[in-house]
Amino acid sequence: MGQIWSKRQNRRKRIGEHAQKLRVSKNLPRERPYYIRSVIPSTEGTQKLRIMTGVNTGFGGSANTHTNNVDKLQRNLISFLNCGVLNPPNTNNPAGRQSAKPGHEETRFVTALPNEDPVASSTMPESWVRSTLLIRCNSLASGNSGVRSALVDGLVHMLQNNVTPVIPLRGSISASGDLIPLSYIAGALQGSPSVQVWITDGRKGRQQLSADVALAKHSQAPLRFGPKEGLAIVNGTAVSAGVGSLALHDAHGLIILSQVLTAMGVEALGGSAESFHPFFSNCRPHPGQDEIAENVLAFLSGSKLISSDNEHDCENGDSLRQDRYSIRTAPQWLGPQIENLMLADQQLSIEVNSTTDNPIIDTHNEKILHGGNFQAMSVTSATEKIRSSLQVIGRMLFAQCTELINPALNNGLPPNLTADEPSQNFLLKGIDISIASLQAELGFLAGSVEPHVQNAEMGNQSLNSLALLSARYTHTALSVLSQLSAAYLLTLCQALDLKVLCIRFLDALEPGFEAATEECFGSCLIDLDHLYQKLWVQFKRELRKTTVMDSSERFSHIMHSLQPIIITHASSNSKPDSSLALQAIQQWTNRLSLLSLQTYHSTRKTYAASPDATKYLGPASKRMYRYVRGTLGVGFQISVEDGVNNKCTGGVDGYNVTIGAQVSKINASVQNGALFVPVMECLREVDSLGEK
Repeated sequence: MGQIWSKRQNRRKRIGEHAQKLRVSKNLPRERPYYIRSVIPSTEGTQKLRIMTGVNTGFGGSANTHTNNVDKLQRNLISFLNCGVLNPPNTNNPAGRQSAKPGHEETRFVTALPNEDPVASSTMPESWVRSTLLIRCNSLASGNSGVRSALVDGLVHMLQNNVTPVIPLRGSISASGDLIPLSYIAGALQGSPSVQVWITDGRKGRQQLSADVALAKHSQAPLRFGPKEGLAIVNGTAVSAGVGSLALHDAHGLIILSQVLTAMGVEALGGSAESFHPFFSNCRPHPGQDEIAENVLAFLSGSKLISSDNEHDCENGDSLRQDRYSIRTAPQWLGPQIENLMLADQQLSIEVNSTTDNPIIDTHNEKILHGGNFQAMSVTSATEKIRSSLQVIGRMLFAQCTELINPALNNGLPPNLTADEPSQNFLLKGIDISIASLQAELGFLAGSVEPHVQNAEMGNQSLNSLALLSARYTHTALSVLSQLSAAYLLTLCQALDLKVLCIRFLDALEPGFEAATEECFGSCLIDLDHLYQKLWVQFKRELRKTTVMDSSERFSHIMHSLQPIIITHASSNSKPDSSLALQAIQQWTNRLSLLSLQTYHSTRKTYAASPDATKYLGPASKRMYRYVRGTLGVGFQISVEDGVNNKCTGGVDGYNVTIGAQVSKINASVQNGALFVPVMECLREVDSLGEK
């Protein structure tokens, strides 16, 4: 899977490189091939015409009409398909504002504020269009579509020169291919003044011009389509296949990220690596399950935060012997999703390397064949799998994240993962609410498009795949899962810091705890080593149970809760003069209540000044923690005493920042692909271990 991923911001460059490497089939003619010329009437008018759909007939449900003006037929095809809605950009006054008169402060609005960006809401992203150009080139270059090489050359020229047609977002049912979106590419090749394209114009950057002007700027002559050529461009699945392929690309990245996040979750929750033991996959050898377990187990190697089997049995006697399902069954939950994505990968790989228009030409046997390769149901099948898997991935991350924030489930972390007093700061409660919204949206988006198929085009297209619709909503689901993953990653880093903060507090307190026990009870009790061990184990248990309490009350409460252990010990381990035992118990309680409180505050202050959990982390968690804390500057979240916001101790210049701003920073690195550099390094480490 690691070979599939590459950074998303390099898409345009990669697509251009692929365009330069296109190999045109030897079957692709420079002039009109004989099998197209054969349907054109001779000048004598005595030739018996051969009927070829879309060459000398109408289209679809209107194929019962015939014409001899085959060139005009192709032009009219493009004309009636250019029916999509494209909102024009308002470059002069985007918000509809009218400036106030001199001396007046009031600003009046002459039009309503838009609910959404008018261009983005109606126009495909350039990356979608460029993927379409590349796939259409690849399909037509196979030589099965009856087009001249000049047409493919025109598409390649657009790719190489960054000329990107403006294509409407909606309008395709992906039945006879993606007719309406592809017609705008055809219009651009024709140099239609009604079709807009994006070009790069020196210092002006990306600029939108009409196709005739843009082609002239790049010395590209407009094409005059011959018989079949207009139909060959619009009658294919390139748009839905391209948009679906880009979605698959991002889904591969997110499922790898989910494995890294799961490993971090195991560490943050103090879980066990036992659930990822290879024997489970040996007994149930699903390939996806095996891959997930192997990866997560490798990500956890060397971690000092995961629990051993002995710790589950002994020290955590008040907790579950097994981890909860959100981490324990991650291989079994995620494994089928990897298998789904690989099947989708197979389907889309076949689709983007296929001839998908109609009719197609069997040049070897000199046959023109009419069929349905334009029906994009394979793309729908692939994108439905992807979108369903995104919901399943999200459900697992949501369960892990909510478990981590909830003090009843997070194995000793404070409520809402606050580093401050829990009665005053509810740090990640907003995230707890937000991710519920995100996961609900993923569930909504996971629904299939298939039940929504409508009759279309005079009933001729009564079956239509809605593949582009499915692919579009898959991108929406990717955006939602990206936000959920970003919120969880921030939560994980906060939890790991709090976990290490607790370890450092215990390390700092233990010598004083032991000394106070010796000094307070040395004169009246025996077998103090045994007493100290029981008190220390119980102290750590009570520490996990009392995270909802403010520190001012918490440590006094814990010390008082330990008194029965001392009394029980004293009943059978007192020295002859044990009259001082009760006084010693009160002295010990007061002393350690104060010492624990002071040690906790000083440890928290010291750690907040320079948080670093890496010493305790497995290799994957360490890499991601460093990226979030260092590269992104998203630091340990701790309250500012004189403000309502949160200070990010590792943040830029120490400014107050909202939780949302920090999540947004992480999400931006997911969207631009930067986050997947450390993610893929985690995976490469697993691969390198497997090679040894």
